[in-house]
Amino acid sequence: MRAHLHAEWTKLRTMTSTGWLLATTVMLTAAGGAAASAVVSCDRQGCGYDPAEIGLFGVQISQAVVAILAVQAVAGEYGSGMIRLTLTAMPHRAKVLAAKAIVLAGLTLIAGTAAVLASVLAARPILLDRGFPPGLLLLTGGPMLRAAFGSVLYLVLIALFALGAATAVRDSGAGIGVVLGLLYLFPALILMIGDADWQRLLWRISPMNAGLAIQATTGLGGLPLTPWAGLGVLTAWAVAALLCGGLLLRARDA
Repeated sequence: MRAHLHAEWTKLRTMTSTGWLLATTVMLTAAGGAAASAVVSCDRQGCGYDPAEIGLFGVQISQAVVAILAVQAVAGEYGSGMIRLTLTAMPHRAKVLAAKAIVLAGLTLIAGTAAVLASVLAARPILLDRGFPPGLLLLTGGPMLRAAFGSVLYLVLIALFALGAATAVRDSGAGIGVVLGLLYLFPALILMIGDADWQRLLWRISPMNAGLAIQATTGLGGLPLTPWAGLGVLTAWAVAALLCGGLLLRARDA
């Protein structure tokens, strides 16, 4: 397995887009959180916003960049034909996919941690200036710490979900389309459907809506799922995508 990990690390590290995509993830997360914080306010009557969701709003933007990186990590090999060399040198295809997943998850974990920390640091002074209570914005507090840590895990799971989908479709454009379509389709459908029961069902199975429940620190009783259960839904999507991609990788020729 060490040889597989070294090979995948070398390929991902030397891919020209890896560095700037990871940097873009950090910048977009921080910029999105700061921008969202600047357009809300908390008056004496109370706050109608969840400070964690506002401060970490950039995750909803940067997840697209993480998905693109994950798709490129596998679909790029199919586009260049390098996948044939990879599978010839390392015929155990399950190990190849597992190594890709481990290396990608590790890089996303590092970039995601930097992105979330940058977002919290950028959003906190803005939210304080907009009237939010200081106690709600401390990473030492349980709910805020859970929201920040969960947001990092969310980005990692998005990367694994995209990796599995790209392995299944074997094309960059199709892979990005499938992943971003599934992420943003459910929220659009929820807005279009008037039936409350259907809205609740779509929310609960939506990879984006359910996964981002991990950011909620207020009004938890009104959520269709608890924060960790919501992240569990996204985990199920990621596992299903990787299993599907792995089975197709084993069944098809390169």
